Amino acid sequence: MSYQARQRWFSNGLFWRTFFLLTFLITASMVAWVASFRMVERGPRAEQLAAQIVSVVTITRAALTHSAPEMRRELLFDLASNEGIRIYPLEKTDKITPPDDSPVLPELEFYVKQAMGDDTQFASGVNDVDGFWISFKIDEDAYWLMLDRGRLDRTSSLQWLGWGSIALVLSLIGAVFISTLINQPLARLTAAARAIAKGKQPDPLPESGPTEIREANLSFNQMVADLDRIESDRAVILAGISHDLRTPLARMQLEVEMARLSDEARDGMHSDLAQMDAIIGQFLDYAKPFDSSSFTPVDLSGLLEDAANNTKRLSDVMVSTAISPGIDIMGNTVELERIISNLIENARRYGKTAGTDVANIDILCKVEDRHVKVEISDHGPGAPDSELEHLLRPFTRLDTARGQANGSGLGLAIVNRIVIRHNGKLALRNRDGGGLVVQMMFPTVPARSGNPRKQAV
Repeated sequence: MSYQARQRWFSNGLFWRTFFLLTFLITASMVAWVASFRMVERGPRAEQLAAQIVSVVTITRAALTHSAPEMRRELLFDLASNEGIRIYPLEKTDKITPPDDSPVLPELEFYVKQAMGDDTQFASGVNDVDGFWISFKIDEDAYWLMLDRGRLDRTSSLQWLGWGSIALVLSLIGAVFISTLINQPLARLTAAARAIAKGKQPDPLPESGPTEIREANLSFNQMVADLDRIESDRAVILAGISHDLRTPLARMQLEVEMARLSDEARDGMHSDLAQMDAIIGQFLDYAKPFDSSSFTPVDLSGLLEDAANNTKRLSDVMVSTAISPGIDIMGNTVELERIISNLIENARRYGKTAGTDVANIDILCKVEDRHVKVEISDHGPGAPDSELEHLLRPFTRLDTARGQANGSGLGLAIVNRIVIRHNGKLALRNRDGGGLVVQMMFPTVPARSGNPRKQAV
């Protein structure tokens, strides 16, 4: 797959559109769920934490109040070492750090003060000692009770991020699976349609799955069967047409030979009959079935060299070649010979160099950007740029530009059809200085090494 094709696939592929849509929906749902959960659970959590704090303060105060004075030091030590609870006297000189801002704090303070009194103080640090600090009284004496933050803090943001990342990764894996499941039938259908476009017979699509996919595959398989039957019928019809049309032509040629005609009239009628036979042959060549399964490696360099050597024998042609040796492509030898001879003959007939009766034809063949590039050009009048695209259409004749007086208008259309059958591309352009350039690009196969050669006649 080329870079441009990969870029189009990544930017416009249905798989990626589905994947990114699912990713967006999953991410948005997770964010909304987390935000909703944190908002909904704020009140119950604040009430739960307040009950826990009040319970710890009440139990600690009761333990200190009812313990013997000589045992209080040991009790305080046990609370600090085993429960993480520290008790300090509250002094007016204490350096108090206000509690950290939190969405839960206002409700937490409300519930605690409701149970312990409005004079209860909160702090996140006292005398530069961090923790959760809350004041309480025993009789008239004020104390600080400090709890480790770990006992009160819920799951940290980092933990939330970790769990959220795991959930997101699992969701993305599910999105990939769902996108593949949705797009696989479409990808299979696309591959089958491309195979048909290249003249191949695709494997039947599975007629199972969801109703829509099953019906689409069923219809596609029926279409392929109908096309195959039409192709077979067309082959039979073409064989019949060839026989039915050429038999009268052969009879007419015999009658011309036997008729008492002048040599000039006989030659003219023979020429007309030969032209009719050639036109029938072009129609049959354009409409005949195509099978790419018979493709084999073809020495394209050799075909071009042979065609150039045969053309050099003609008195009204000068051929210049730049053909890299050992270039092979996958194809049908007969069809490739046909397009080469057609293009050379087209250049010989309609590409005469201005002021002469000689056609100067240039033939180029080389490997360029992993493709085989073939150019056959002349030095004639060329064609209007606006009409170049139309020349590749069937039954198109450009009499004014190329001097065509005869023909069916199928020559370049047949060439273009054969090039497409070989997975290639054909383009026309006017040559600088005059003349028409026919450029063909074919996929490469492993080629033999060699150097370009240049010769002229």
